[in-house]
Amino acid sequence: MGCSCLFLGHRPSDGSVLRVTGVQSVGSCGWTYQCLLQIVLLLCFSTTALSMNYSLLRFQQRRSDTVCQKLLRQLPSTPQHCLEVRMDSQVPEEMRQAQQFRKEDAVLVIYEMLQQIFGILTRDFSSTGWSETVIEDLLVELQGQMDHLEPIQKEVMQKKNFTTGDMTILHLKKYYFNLVQYLLSKDYNSCAWTVVRVEMLSNFAFLRSLTGYLRD
Repeated sequence: MGCSCLFLGHRPSDGSVLRVTGVQSVGSCGWTYQCLLQIVLLLCFSTTALSMNYSLLRFQQRRSDTVCQKLLRQLPSTPQHCLEVRMDSQVPEEMRQAQQFRKEDAVLVIYEMLQQIFGILTRDFSSTGWSETVIEDLLVELQGQMDHLEPIQKEVMQKKNFTTGDMTILHLKKYYFNLVQYLLSKDYNSCAWTVVRVEMLSNFAFLRSLTGYLRD
């Protein structure tokens, strides 16, 4: 009776999971030990690769968060009196007080925030005098972050490997809905955008703290 062995491929340079390149039948089960050894090695390398993905993700997100904050600060703000008419944005508790997140939950929360911020920045900011080039650069950075996160975010969702992330996302959806409603109620005027810009700077500070949970 024969058994099958796995041929292990090389681990790609981008840190993704090790690939199995083929399966070959061997004539004797005397080879079972070698087969089992290869399976164990495959599992070990796959786990290591996933850990490396989280480490790489943390580095990429922190770099991009810093770039986004710098770009936001390049946008001219309107007079200080605009900030006196602050909106009641109902900032989620998770953003106001330090919370402990599992890395899987952090991935879901970061991805949701990036999507929402991206959506807001595609709205009408013509009253602000903001540079379209700076906004475009911001959108490129945000899209790049989402592209990096998406494979792990999908995996977490498919495996339902999260605990508090889904509840935090519900709170975030309400928060960003309020931001959009505020802009609409003010006809996207420059004062409203100044308030939202300040909110976004706070958002990126929170995002930076969340990336700390993306550890091996």
